[in-house]
Amino acid sequence: MGRFLLRHWTAAALVAVVAGWAIFYLPTTPTFAVLQLKLAIDARDGERAARFVDFQSLVRSAGMQMVDNRAGSADPLTQFFSRGAVQLLSAPAARMVESWAKQKVDDGAKEVQMPAAAVAGAVLLMHNNGSTAYTHFRDHKGQDWDIRMARNSDGQWQVVEVKNIQQLLERLEKRERERLGVN
Repeated sequence: MGRFLLRHWTAAALVAVVAGWAIFYLPTTPTFAVLQLKLAIDARDGERAARFVDFQSLVRSAGMQMVDNRAGSADPLTQFFSRGAVQLLSAPAARMVESWAKQKVDDGAKEVQMPAAAVAGAVLLMHNNGSTAYTHFRDHKGQDWDIRMARNSDGQWQVVEVKNIQQLLERLEKRERERLGVN
């Protein structure tokens, strides 16, 4: 064995470096969190998948985006109260969305699945800025994805914001209406 390592020291060193990277560095990256989220969804494990999403931040961000999208039609006072309502209602809404998401993952619902191509796009285009990360890509259906991640207090990477959430919500609403047979 010693003679083999002596002869193939470059390959042995490379294997050791790759193993060290996979054991010590990779699990601390947002890329690893995205892959773990996909695995949890594929395994229909809603509880585990939910650990990779900060629902409070996600719901607050979505609410603020919706308020901002309607900013042109609202006076400043309405805008102020709308933002306050988002802050006030984001916690109960986040609990409701989290419960819904866990149930959908447990049921294997199509709307929460992560296509392999989307995961590959997210992973390949991931930009890590220390304690935050983001990715931007367009899926095969033309949906633009601008996803933000951040480390929580435990060092776990979580999705905290999805830009252009209104596009996604409109698609989910349309799919739900079709499922219920409502126009």
